[in-house]
Amino acid sequence: MIMSENISIETLLKNPEIETAIADINSETLDRRAFIPQICKVFSNKFISLENQPQYRFPINREAEKQLPDIIYNNVQKLVAGDSDRKDYQSFFLKSRNIGIVFSGGPAPGGHNVIAGIFDAAKEANPESKIFGFILGPEGILENRYVEITKELVDRYRNMGGFTMIKTGRTKIDSPQKMALSRETCQELNLDALVIIGGDDSNTNAAFLAQELKPHGIQVIGIPKTIDGDIQIRTEDGETLCAISFGFHSAARAFAQNISNLCTDASSDLKYWHVCKVMGRVASHLALEVALQTHANLTLIGEDLADYVDNDRLKKAQEKGEIDYTAYGMTLRHLSRLICDAIVKRAAKGKNYGVIVIPEGVLEFINEIQIFIIKLSTIIGQYNQIHDLDFHTAFHSLDAKLEYLRRLFRGITEKQASPIWNARDDELFNDLPSFFQEGLLVERDTHGNFQFSQVNTEKIIMDMVGDYLHILKEKGEYKIGIEDRRFNYIMERANLNPELIGMTIFRNYQKADLEDYKEKGDRKNYSKVHDKTDSIPKDNHRYYLIKKSIISVKTLKQALVNGGVITDDDKVPAPILEIFKKSVPNFKIQSHFYGYDGRGSNPTKFDCNYTYNLGLTAFALIANGATGQMAVIKNLEHDSDRWEPLGVPIARLMHLEERKGKLALVMEKNVVDTNSNAFRIAKAMRDKWLAAEHGEDHYRQPGPVRFQGKSEEDKPLTLVLNSI
Repeated sequence: MIMSENISIETLLKNPEIETAIADINSETLDRRAFIPQICKVFSNKFISLENQPQYRFPINREAEKQLPDIIYNNVQKLVAGDSDRKDYQSFFLKSRNIGIVFSGGPAPGGHNVIAGIFDAAKEANPESKIFGFILGPEGILENRYVEITKELVDRYRNMGGFTMIKTGRTKIDSPQKMALSRETCQELNLDALVIIGGDDSNTNAAFLAQELKPHGIQVIGIPKTIDGDIQIRTEDGETLCAISFGFHSAARAFAQNISNLCTDASSDLKYWHVCKVMGRVASHLALEVALQTHANLTLIGEDLADYVDNDRLKKAQEKGEIDYTAYGMTLRHLSRLICDAIVKRAAKGKNYGVIVIPEGVLEFINEIQIFIIKLSTIIGQYNQIHDLDFHTAFHSLDAKLEYLRRLFRGITEKQASPIWNARDDELFNDLPSFFQEGLLVERDTHGNFQFSQVNTEKIIMDMVGDYLHILKEKGEYKIGIEDRRFNYIMERANLNPELIGMTIFRNYQKADLEDYKEKGDRKNYSKVHDKTDSIPKDNHRYYLIKKSIISVKTLKQALVNGGVITDDDKVPAPILEIFKKSVPNFKIQSHFYGYDGRGSNPTKFDCNYTYNLGLTAFALIANGATGQMAVIKNLEHDSDRWEPLGVPIARLMHLEERKGKLALVMEKNVVDTNSNAFRIAKAMRDKWLAAEHGEDHYRQPGPVRFQGKSEEDKPLTLVLNSI
């Protein structure tokens, strides 16, 4: 070891090896910056034109037709090689342009490459073109805060994660005043076009801005961004034009790596159930992808829960000549029972550990919770509108909010009792834990959406699970199975008769063995066990469950006395006591939330390629005069040489949705299709991945997001499976 006591810190910090070791930039970053994304074939042409694709049809929402008349009749446009003989076309394509770019909403890996694609294409068409990045999202547009994007700036962030280059924000441009400010900023910068990189709400903004700015000659193009994966575009005929938004693959891989590590930890320590909540406010796409990537023991898919039908409840109601409408859809209580069932099954096979994946927005698919969310959102929206005050400012504490609700249904607060919130609602709501009540009354985000990330979803569910497991434990139904070999070894080491004790304390000692051997046609072993002439064969794996009636040392001793193993005066032999203690489950959980770490991940090669081509597509749309279009890539499930860039009319994707207590025109989100290959395959593998059986679990290790080597997966598994 080199002694360095006499070397000053100044000298150490000037050492070249130390400077390299602690530098901000490492070899991975340098490799990322140098990576050149693959481009779609059409971009090998100098000129690109647009070809209308009327075969791709979308229904027209009448409200969208009313509010967005100038862009509602846009066609889907395909990028094709341009006409090199038309001078007027070439002149327009190659002219100098000023283009503004803004990030809107949460970060998603790959955003910088969208900027890189726009910058490279614009500068190649005309080096005099200028690209401006608005600082801190739409707020930068309203306040005219921007930076001119240079090659040096673009090169610093190529293939890197985050939205660090120009930052992002969640301000919504949703009023005539904000529209006017946006128009003034665009005109002051003499912008030809504005590119909005964001999710469904941000692209909704893009559509209204396109309508507002079109008369002023300013184009607006949207880019589909969200790690949630809920921007998916399908035509009226079911053809997929955009299979997934950018950032989804990178975030899912980042989550999957961490959750895979927990699978390894769980199967090593045999001590915890790891409960992993992953982002996904409305749709469970990330949870499904993580399930496919990791083979976690249990993954909840909200869309599947919404389709649930309790046939037992339906049957009971039918017998009474009634219809039980509560039998349709999952309840919190029943959901907790399903999770308990999985935990009890694994424990019976000696596995009192595991990994559960829960989507962030799973509560939205639970009947009673969805009703509360809708009602409370409406009440809050109405209060803000009637009183011209913010509900959360007017009522700071939970008690104040609860008192307002009570007064509302009694008709004290307003002129008459509210038809929305009634005594039954109040009763059910008061039965919820206070932290959950507070979560349901949390302030909505700037778009009026319920903020699921601020609700301790996993605690709500797992507290109910813990309570029910305690009941099952008291009933003697929740036990850890004891492996036959281990039991026999402990008994034989203590010179105790394993058969006598096994028949006395286990509920499945003889019965299970007999049934198993009978099924296999193994007459020899069937006779041995049946006649009690031999012990269980050494090559047979079985897990014995302590009888339900044995739930304490006292009941254990009584069973041993009744079975003739010991007398009333004897103590329970230590080896038997050891077996009993090993059968008593100690349910422990560790909760984890995966969201911000994934959206801040560096992009996968898939997202690097995808986003760069989205940037090239955006410029091609601008260079051909398009506006109100979203840049998308068709055929993402195939290799990049088959990718097909398109422009899709955003206005055609709009529908009416409840926001802040009233209907608003917004871009429609897409949830998990329970008829898709990806979901059906994951559902078919549930029992295998639960692994409530002897032997190893079936965990899969996807590995970290890498940028070197050839083993990196090139696309999301959901896309791969759905394309088959």
